[in-house]
Amino acid sequence: MIFASFEFLCLFLPLFFAVYFLTPFRFRNWPILILSWAFYAWWRVDFLLLLMFCTIFTFYTVKAMDRAGPKTRRGTTLFIIGLVGNLGVLAYFKYANFGVGIINDFRGALGYQPIPWVEIILPIGLSFYVLQSVSYLVDIWRGTVPITKKLLDYATYKAIFSQLIAGPIVRYAEIKDELVYRPHTLAQFGLGARRFMTGFTMKVVLADTVALVADAAFALPNPTLIDAWTGAIAYTLQLYFDFAGYSAMAIGLALMIGFHFPENFNHPYLSGSIQAFWQRWHMTLSRFLRDYLYISLGGNRKGAFRTYLNLFLTMVIGGLWHGANWTFIVWGAWHGALLAIHRLFQQAGFRPMPFILGNALTMLAAIIGWVVFRAHDIHNAMTMYGGMIGLNGAPLSDALAWQVTPDQWWTILIAIIVVYLPLLGPRLPFQRPPEAMGAFWRALWVVGPLAGFILGIVLLYSRAAVPFLYFQF
Repeated sequence: MIFASFEFLCLFLPLFFAVYFLTPFRFRNWPILILSWAFYAWWRVDFLLLLMFCTIFTFYTVKAMDRAGPKTRRGTTLFIIGLVGNLGVLAYFKYANFGVGIINDFRGALGYQPIPWVEIILPIGLSFYVLQSVSYLVDIWRGTVPITKKLLDYATYKAIFSQLIAGPIVRYAEIKDELVYRPHTLAQFGLGARRFMTGFTMKVVLADTVALVADAAFALPNPTLIDAWTGAIAYTLQLYFDFAGYSAMAIGLALMIGFHFPENFNHPYLSGSIQAFWQRWHMTLSRFLRDYLYISLGGNRKGAFRTYLNLFLTMVIGGLWHGANWTFIVWGAWHGALLAIHRLFQQAGFRPMPFILGNALTMLAAIIGWVVFRAHDIHNAMTMYGGMIGLNGAPLSDALAWQVTPDQWWTILIAIIVVYLPLLGPRLPFQRPPEAMGAFWRALWVVGPLAGFILGIVLLYSRAAVPFLYFQF
């Protein structure tokens, strides 16, 4: 079940709100937990058991660690057991197929028979809820947050359906107080609903429409220069509006029931440098990589070379977190190298570029990276890169032209305008805070997301629901 589906909108969500708001407040974590587990089980019941195992295992490991004293020898041993248990689950389900494939390729090159192997299915959302477990374990071990005494509260934190499948990566410390007490007001519910409808519009109206162009371009055996750049730009827009749209929907749903989730996107395509891009894109993951990986590797505390190496390794591991494929490793290495080079220039005293030039170079770097991120394999990526430098000619090919409809071209243009519109800031009436708007623009601020939501419903009715891209990670 996905947010942009009639099953969710017409069945699950009304049932959830009815049960939740009819339940006395002190018991409201129960409907969140039970119905979130039901939401997850809609996909596969057996993998719900894995989620429950990770939840119970982490909760009681942390309790034992706290009793022993987190920094004691026994506490540290329990901390390591907790990390190995969670990361071991992630490694098995996410990377076993990849690892066996590498071994079998090596054995085949030596003339040996491949190891018999049955492909493992990746449980949806596994990468996200394992990172939550890791952050909780590390925070308790570091002594930065108190442990939760109630399994119900911790299980609710892990299971909240709006962030269970694809984030944002919410840390326990960020909502620990709201697990105990959270206000519910009509105004807050309305703001959450507006945020949800905005995200729904981003996903269904923009992302799912330009996705058709990206899919067609990446499927071409010999894309021309215009074919390849059209596909790369379409995917760049699709990924942003898909994932930022999902994050907006998740944040809105959480706000409707009193939780304040961290923001996950802050106009990343308006960045003037690659460093700024990663401060604005998937911000909860970027902060996780910084706080739990980059700093643990030594950060910038062990000299210039180690700083560059730590940046590079952090992004390579971040790339591998996205999926067990060489494409993600290359993508992570690309961004790791760019971040290291950017820091090198900063340390050398170079002044920041003018915004227009910096943004152009940042977007060029991002688009080049998104090609290998989207590609099925390295060969597919190289095919697209060949097209992008004109190896197959320049004009739009008939093979792509007949697949792209006028409404899709217009949607690409509208999506680009939406990306860059915030640069005008408060000079546009609808970019101002609601209290600073005139009556017309305040009404549009309210009605606009509703109109987009209705258009999205119409489009959803005319085509099948499209899963969120980050579900696969």
